[in-house]
Amino acid sequence: MAIKHFLQFKDFSREEHQYVFERATWIKQQFKSYQQYWPLTDRTLVMIFEKASTRTRLSFEAGVQQLGGSAIYLNTRDSQLGRGEPVEDAAQVISRMSDIVMIRTFEQDIIERFAANSRVPVINGLTNEYHPCQILADIFTYIEHRGSIQGKTVAWVGDANNMCNTWLQAAEVLDFKVHVSTPPGYELNPQLIAGVDASRYAIFADPMDACRGADLVTTDVWTSMGYEAENEARMKAFADWCVDAEMMGVAHEQALFMHCLPAHRGEEVTAEVIDGPQSVVWDEAENRLHVQKALMEYLLLGRLQG
Repeated sequence: MAIKHFLQFKDFSREEHQYVFERATWIKQQFKSYQQYWPLTDRTLVMIFEKASTRTRLSFEAGVQQLGGSAIYLNTRDSQLGRGEPVEDAAQVISRMSDIVMIRTFEQDIIERFAANSRVPVINGLTNEYHPCQILADIFTYIEHRGSIQGKTVAWVGDANNMCNTWLQAAEVLDFKVHVSTPPGYELNPQLIAGVDASRYAIFADPMDACRGADLVTTDVWTSMGYEAENEARMKAFADWCVDAEMMGVAHEQALFMHCLPAHRGEEVTAEVIDGPQSVVWDEAENRLHVQKALMEYLLLGRLQG
């Protein structure tokens, strides 16, 4: 099978995403029923972190071990990557000593260059521009609770960041719509959503309007990693973009609330919402584990029968 990477959500077709969701369902069932399933025995995942993480490291490291493989953690501060070794050279070496690589870094260009020189599949664990594994988990969570996301409406409230960009790619691939509401000065970057048809999203100045009738309301922290210097300015700019009970009240009566975590109660979301009955954030967090297991299985073994 030709090497396939998962660097952006649009790297997979609708059929491939549907396959991964189906496999994630089955793999999760095995996990919940304590059934051993080790398709990746003797396979090694290398995890390269330039950005710190809790959920990404835990879900990938536990996930590959639960599939019978092993994980090696590399932090750029403690490796030659942090001492100026070209990304291209690192990719050549690391991919000769492992079976699959996950990278969590800053610029998308870094992971694209790494993948171009890798002999094994590469997964985007997060970049400034995109976060495809998180959206994979979010959509899988929606499917578990409400069925197909096709034709539904997702309300994005907050910064037009890597999560928002990936939601728009997902809307294009999986046929749903995104309502986007961001503060002035934090709008979508057209270059990062190239290829997304304008009919897949609508932009709202008022977050209440974005949430109106939505099937899913989702947000993220106001200050993403790497933008800490802007924190004070962002606190002021985003003050009216806190997802609260009023916003959820105008959404569809069966609407879900999601947040990729970590969350700051009282900033991007109220405690009433994130800890309330419409919130599925803990299922969402757990599902990173299961969809990423299905993703690694697919990238390494292709489509399996049964």
